[in-house]
Amino acid sequence: MRVTMVSTSYPFDPEDWRGRFIKEMVYALAEDRAVELSLWAPPGKIPDNVAYRPTAAEAAWLKDLLARGGIAHLIRSRTPRGFEAVFKLLWLLRRNCLRKPEADVAHVNWLQNVLPFWGTSIPAVVSVLGTDFGLLRVPGVTGLIRTVLRQRECLIAPNADWMVPELEKRFGDVARVRAIPFGVDDRWFSVKPIRTPGAPRQWLVVSRVTEKKIGPLFSWGEGLFGTDDELHLLGPMQEDLSIPGWVRYHGPTHPDALESEWFPRAAGLISVSRHDEGRPQVILEAMAARLPILASAIPAHRNVVRHMETGWLASSREEFAGGLEWLARPDHNEAAGASAHDWVRREIGTWRDCADRYKTAYRMVTGVEG
Repeated sequence: MRVTMVSTSYPFDPEDWRGRFIKEMVYALAEDRAVELSLWAPPGKIPDNVAYRPTAAEAAWLKDLLARGGIAHLIRSRTPRGFEAVFKLLWLLRRNCLRKPEADVAHVNWLQNVLPFWGTSIPAVVSVLGTDFGLLRVPGVTGLIRTVLRQRECLIAPNADWMVPELEKRFGDVARVRAIPFGVDDRWFSVKPIRTPGAPRQWLVVSRVTEKKIGPLFSWGEGLFGTDDELHLLGPMQEDLSIPGWVRYHGPTHPDALESEWFPRAAGLISVSRHDEGRPQVILEAMAARLPILASAIPAHRNVVRHMETGWLASSREEFAGGLEWLARPDHNEAAGASAHDWVRREIGTWRDCADRYKTAYRMVTGVEG
């Protein structure tokens, strides 16, 4: 099976947090020697049996695009530089499509990246994340994507069930829609909690620092954190937000630090995001590492957090404070962490499980075995 994968995000080195899930997906697919995988993405380490497709100039431009915050961030900025980046990306992808037409199937990450396949008939599996929903609210985009999809056999594959109804409403007559969850790296299932009696409870927020990603955290958390409960914020600053003094901000992090330093000592992971989330990968990784989740009750969180079972869902400051108090009890915290770990292993699995799901999808749209 010859697969050409397209992505606008990929980690440059082990400490780069961007597009880590794409790298995990690529490595899991490459383990199957029956899959001949080629990749059009920003530069980074790839398996020896994967062909890297961008030219040197394209790779340099994609790397610079990530340094400027990525294409989704530039689209949301609504600046002339953002629109310029969109058109250049589509043009480069279009040139790539015409340069290498011999694949059996295109695996396209993010809906907007399917547009350059206009006029071709290659079957496609399109991974959809929460950020795609923001794009679909732009006038005319749904119609353009529908035109491209109806030119081929296509499966639209959101990474969470809650997105299926809206995608079927928009595209169900021109493409099949079925959720394909991402996986979780084996390393997270092996994390062992370290409990130090008498030490303050450490609550983690691992997120890009933007107004929507932070949500009401600073107003809900005011007065709740201090001596017994510490709030640690890890992630790159992408907007000029003022961080209160009671928040311990550490800047960007990376998987090795989360695995060895932060997750083992944490009491739980917090996310009260208002962003267009699909199924936040860091939440799945924290759950696999036996951390309970305290989260806002948006669809992406309700899809993974079971209230008072794997964590706590809150829609107000009072409910947030109640969740913090409930999860501070050692018996509740340990039971919720264990339930979270079991749920991820049972419902999500590893990246090898994810690769198997994608290979089934490839066969569905091509009719090609192997």
